[in-house]
Amino acid sequence: MCGFNKSGEEICHIRFTMGNPNALIVYRLFDAYDFYAGVSGNGQSKEVSLPEAEKALTALNQLHRDNEPYDLNDEYLTWLRSELDNFVISCFDAAQKEGSVRVSFA
Repeated sequence: MCGFNKSGEEICHIRFTMGNPNALIVYRLFDAYDFYAGVSGNGQSKEVSLPEAEKALTALNQLHRDNEPYDLNDEYLTWLRSELDNFVISCFDAAQKEGSVRVSFA
């Protein structure tokens, strides 16, 4: 999954192995289940407005609060949280600057 600014430049990405159930977190955060094709995205993009990006960021923060405390020694979980944070915050920042961000689900 990738985020793109208005100029079409990739501003962020997040990668999961095929069929990784944690990818569903991103679909949920961006209310994008229609773009999920079973084991990966369907290759389409969604224009995410600033209010939608704010909602995704709020939902991510709630997800973190719901899952506290977590094992800081769990390298995968630490990586996942960091990747999710980077992706969602980058999308939010772009939407804040430009009014929206395009998220591609491939």
